[in-house]
Amino acid sequence: MTTTLRRPATVAALCLPLALLTACGSSPSGGGSGSGDGPLTLTALDYFTDEPSHSNTEERLNACAAEVDAVVDHESVPSPQYNARVLQQISTQELPDVLMVNNPDLPEFATTGALTPLTDLDVDTSGTLPSVLGAGEYEDELYGLAPTVNTLVLFYDQTLLDEAGVAVPTTWTELEEAAAALTTPDRYGLAYSAASGTEGTWTFVPFLWSNGGSMLDLTAPEAVEALDFYTGLARDGYVSASAVNWSQADAKDQFAAGEAAMMINGPWQIPSLEETEGLAWASTTIPVPEAGGEGTAPLGGELWTVPRTDPEREAAAASVVACMSEPDTQLEMALDDNTVPSSADAAQELAEQRPEMASIVETVTGAQSLTNDAGLAWPDVNAALSQAIQEAITGQSDVEAALASAQARVDG
Repeated sequence: MTTTLRRPATVAALCLPLALLTACGSSPSGGGSGSGDGPLTLTALDYFTDEPSHSNTEERLNACAAEVDAVVDHESVPSPQYNARVLQQISTQELPDVLMVNNPDLPEFATTGALTPLTDLDVDTSGTLPSVLGAGEYEDELYGLAPTVNTLVLFYDQTLLDEAGVAVPTTWTELEEAAAALTTPDRYGLAYSAASGTEGTWTFVPFLWSNGGSMLDLTAPEAVEALDFYTGLARDGYVSASAVNWSQADAKDQFAAGEAAMMINGPWQIPSLEETEGLAWASTTIPVPEAGGEGTAPLGGELWTVPRTDPEREAAAASVVACMSEPDTQLEMALDDNTVPSSADAAQELAEQRPEMASIVETVTGAQSLTNDAGLAWPDVNAALSQAIQEAITGQSDVEAALASAQARVDG
């Protein structure tokens, strides 16, 4: 989310025996072998259909492939169609040599046996942030590496805070007080997305996790308290009730137009904010329940994986994946895309070059994948929790009842 998070399609019916998957990705038009009839042709699939993302990715893939005397046949599929395409390729054993996976989808794809653990391919991960490695793991095996990642922070309009005499909030109490003080007849104190689906769930999760809650125990006091605080900001009028229909882009539009003084959003909105004339924006980590507490936000980002093919192709594909995660490449991508490098050193270099990214770098360090908590239950949790958020904001249910219904849907 820019990483776009989606509810992944289920692959439970496609869990093929490992032996049947060893030919996945053996691309019928695989090109030369690399041993005498020209460079090896590797295939790569992602959902970067927009420019310049598509062309930039293709250029980087081929630059990395050239290091192992290979070229890349690169294809991008629109995000809404992506999982269905990958599932079809798993079932027909025609996966590409290099496959990009949105990190919440990794457990469902890895459980099919179609992906090769990167640890088996001797991919060097030294220097990679532990939070990023966690996003690429499934059952203690590393399957994917994300060159860059993103997360959520609290953006604020410094001019409006100064005019209201409001300090940048760091705790829930301070956030509520700031939102109240910044709310006027013409402006809300805070904007966030509470839309149905992943954008709404993703925006709430920092409050759940930072309060010690779990997506697998939605009726626990920690979850109830977190949802009551979060949705209470809307019930008290500090967040527009229209948030139930707002995407993250909509929340950004409200903030950029001066109709909200703060917003919870991600670094993919920075280019638009920078283009907004007269907007003196800044960002900070999302407030935590109590002073001195540790915050945990969701980690967004695409993982590059190596499907099972044959030893030669897997080795070449692994080299490409490793090359894509070189610190210099990560920093270049991060500067281009307003993301954070996965290398700790490169992330620090980004914060020094672009101080406005410092809060995002800090948040990424302690972030975790959405499936780190929910695992294979993530699709069900996502649907149930986003509905509970909407029910609590609109008053269809009280918080406890909404979460009890959500838990029953997850368990059912």
